Amino acid sequence: MNEYRGKHAPSTPWAVSSTASVPVRRARHLQKSRRRRRRIILAVLLLAFLVIYPFVEAKVLTTDKVSLYSEALPADANHLRIVYLSDIHWGYWFTDGDLSSLIAKINALRPDLVLFGGDYATDHESALAFFRKVQGMTRIHARYGIFGVPGESDCGEDGQDRVLLSEAMTNAGITPLFNKAEYIQIGKGRICVAGLDDYMAGKPDLKGLVSSISGADYVIFLAHNPSVIPEAQQTRNAAGSLSWFNLGLFGHTHGGQMKLFSPLLGIADDVPARYTSGWFTENRVDLLVSNGVGTSVFPGRLLCPPQIHQIEITCF
Repeated sequence: MNEYRGKHAPSTPWAVSSTASVPVRRARHLQKSRRRRRRIILAVLLLAFLVIYPFVEAKVLTTDKVSLYSEALPADANHLRIVYLSDIHWGYWFTDGDLSSLIAKINALRPDLVLFGGDYATDHESALAFFRKVQGMTRIHARYGIFGVPGESDCGEDGQDRVLLSEAMTNAGITPLFNKAEYIQIGKGRICVAGLDDYMAGKPDLKGLVSSISGADYVIFLAHNPSVIPEAQQTRNAAGSLSWFNLGLFGHTHGGQMKLFSPLLGIADDVPARYTSGWFTENRVDLLVSNGVGTSVFPGRLLCPPQIHQIEITCF
């Protein structure tokens, strides 16, 4: 006998909705919410990194230590140790304390030569103040001397400004090289440091400088702006040779300063891209474009730490 279903009972039972789908939907919602929170946290951390970290990196001075070999180096100068630095930009963001620490770091590297690549401060007047400050601090020690070239920030507007800059450098114990070559006798050999006036704001005389170089075994070419490199490699010395220097040291670019945003800063946008930063060799000449020590335009660095360089050159 059929079971009695009541007057209004359907012939088939009503489908009962499952409560199991409710916690499933809730779990999915919670998972999406967690992923959203993680993305927000990561975005906040990335933003904090981009905002805070550049100021930290700008204060962490690194030392780039490199060994080079050259048969041209006099035997008596074997293991010649050079400390090179550029673009200090002393001023608001590079303090007197930073400068004192920088000098201590230079001396700790026990250099034979100290070479400065220009842009010591933010303008001509502050460059003069920079050298007065250096004059009153702990002396920089170098066995064979301290030499420097000007950058575009240092030059001033006229010849009198150049005289004042040269005098300030000399008083601070730094030999100024404005289109000038200095020779250093080391045993039976000679090395030469040839410095060019700034390529943009100065009065560079590359041909005159190169023609004045003779009788040196090893030549270091010192200039602020690496844009001069192609012209320097096409200039012949008095003997008609294009191979008139062995090592070229340059600055100006800050290495880009902010690797991801350097086009926005417009730092050294006059320099060919291949000369932005680092070591490279062209025509059997060792070339360096330094990241520099300080900053300009923006007081931060990103993936481009400030640096000084210890370069040791050997001949055997």
